[in-house]
Amino acid sequence: MRRFPSRAILIAAALAATPALGQTADSYPTKPIRVVVPQPPGGTTDAVTRLFAARMVEILGQQIVVDNRAGGGVAGVATQALVANANPDGYTLLAIVPNFTFTPALVKDMRVRPEDFTPVTLLSRDPYLLSVYPGVAAKSVKEFVALAKARPGFLNMGSGNIGSGTHMISMLFLSESGIRDQVTYVPYKGTGLAFIDLVAGRLHAAISSIVSGGPHVKAGRLRALGVTSAQRSTAWPDVPTIAEQGLPGFEATAWYGLVVPARTPVAVINRLSAAAAQAAKSPGISGRIKSLGGEAVGSTPAEFRQLITREIPRWRALIKDLGMTGSLN
Repeated sequence: MRRFPSRAILIAAALAATPALGQTADSYPTKPIRVVVPQPPGGTTDAVTRLFAARMVEILGQQIVVDNRAGGGVAGVATQALVANANPDGYTLLAIVPNFTFTPALVKDMRVRPEDFTPVTLLSRDPYLLSVYPGVAAKSVKEFVALAKARPGFLNMGSGNIGSGTHMISMLFLSESGIRDQVTYVPYKGTGLAFIDLVAGRLHAAISSIVSGGPHVKAGRLRALGVTSAQRSTAWPDVPTIAEQGLPGFEATAWYGLVVPARTPVAVINRLSAAAAQAAKSPGISGRIKSLGGEAVGSTPAEFRQLITREIPRWRALIKDLGMTGSLN
């Protein structure tokens, strides 16, 4: 029987495919570069993109325009299509987050796929934070899991809407800890709304960015149980990882990166990647991101490609297990 390659292999091959030859690194860039952010101004993706863009302007010698495109469907599908169909010359980039790797499994008739883009660089990454209302009788992840198993249906957890990054990481945690059926997930239109209920005790737990949850923990309004990264956060060294607390190997981080339309010249991609790597080493960027609990990276295209191709099948398997495949329009 003839064997056909799996979709994951095809995606990896497409992402690794050699872009069309064309403009050289020596002549690029000769005009302003546009980075499309599928979020309104003020969000974390926007902030990280602008932070790197300001330094990359100095390195590349050309203006970088951050173009915020709010809306456009789930996870900015229309915005992704806009960039995928742009001229593959290195002058139109897309800022992406983990949603890029799992939205195709959630959305019916997805017009664009990861293979329509070529990875440029992973700008930065940071852990999520699991926090609880102080009245919850759990001071560790192990105690939280034990409480959920002892009192099925009592605990609830909430954060972003269905299909959001915080929803998916929450479901990953609940699934791998074996308490998905014991804890009720409550979706919110934004983490800000979730924290109103969490601080008031109407919600028991939430997984969020450190930027969102950290101030509440420092003020004593919430209790931090763990971070989702493989290693402890440099900004929160006293908070253990979830992996340390009975879930070995557990890891999921928020990350921010740049991609370009498929078939963008290799020389151009390498020039952009090198500029991002140089920017990541500058104290103004590395120090700022570290203060927020994250890590400035500035990876190579190959390293970012490996991350994307590793994440896609992981999230697809979870989405299938949740019965959510093609569940969103």
